Amino acid sequence: MSFQITGLPLSQFSALFAMSDEALASQGAIRVTADEQPGFPCRVSLQDAEVGEKLILLNYEHLPVATPYRSRHAIYVRESATEAHLEIDEVPQQLRPRLLSLRGFDSQGMMKAAEVVPGTAIENLIEQMFSNPAIAFLHVHNAKWGCFAARVDRTEVPVNRLP
Repeated sequence: MSFQITGLPLSQFSALFAMSDEALASQGAIRVTADEQPGFPCRVSLQDAEVGEKLILLNYEHLPVATPYRSRHAIYVRESATEAHLEIDEVPQQLRPRLLSLRGFDSQGMMKAAEVVPGTAIENLIEQMFSNPAIAFLHVHNAKWGCFAARVDRTEVPVNRLP
């Protein structure tokens, strides 16, 4: 089963970098500088920030559904971020060294499955979770810090057929 991992759209965050620290604080966000690598995972580019790179740390509602599973948590967005454009079945390197929590949701936003896996084994768990037809999409979280990392959707890969 094929899948597509996506980050968040830059358009939701680009205005934050022009804001003063006071304006950011009024929205519960702060400007930070990466002081280690890895350690500051950008949710737009799906890349870790380099040491010295500027980011915004903010609270983001990653599951805006009208269910008990509605959820928000802290995320980082790099000032120099560009949107991630991953290939089908591609896992960003940012996820590989981390312990991940995958949560499977149905089309109404109700959680139907949850597992923890090392980032090196994420493909197997994605396949296992998507074998359940009730699961419409997955959310990947960093298991230790709990923050949202990326979304995973099913994809259909066209099969080349001879005429």
